[in-house]
Amino acid sequence: MEVDLVIRPAAACDCETIASFNCHLAMESEGRLLDRNVVAGGVARALEHPAYCRYFVAEIQGQVIGQTMITFEWSDWENGLIWWIQSVYIHPDYRRQGYFRKIFEWIVEQVRQDPDAVGLRLYVDRHNQPALATYEKLGMSRMDYLIYELKYKQDGDS
Repeated sequence: MEVDLVIRPAAACDCETIASFNCHLAMESEGRLLDRNVVAGGVARALEHPAYCRYFVAEIQGQVIGQTMITFEWSDWENGLIWWIQSVYIHPDYRRQGYFRKIFEWIVEQVRQDPDAVGLRLYVDRHNQPALATYEKLGMSRMDYLIYELKYKQDGDS
């Protein structure tokens, strides 16, 4: 039996689920234990300020089973917005069933409908082989860029 997957913008009532998913994501993908209160505060703040990012959740019969976050980068070289996929998480009970593909296809359609959008990108930990394989199956290509970082606050600092 085919179940109906609903993909929608996240709302304040989704904050705890998204924070929980983000903590699971960090542990599963990078072995990092995040401070749940800091993450929940970050999610709540983001939901209050859609210019920071947009969360989308996927649900089946009212239960959120997955999420992704979109951030935006202005490209002066291309005179448009690059959408960045981040914080991708599918609950373990729903993995390997095509749900992320449906979320990804939905996001691609949103990008195509945005007259300012010029592309879709993401970054992934280079050791996360399942994610690398998934993104390549979806038609994404590895780029030559490396990411550098300068942190002003340590994890958990406010």
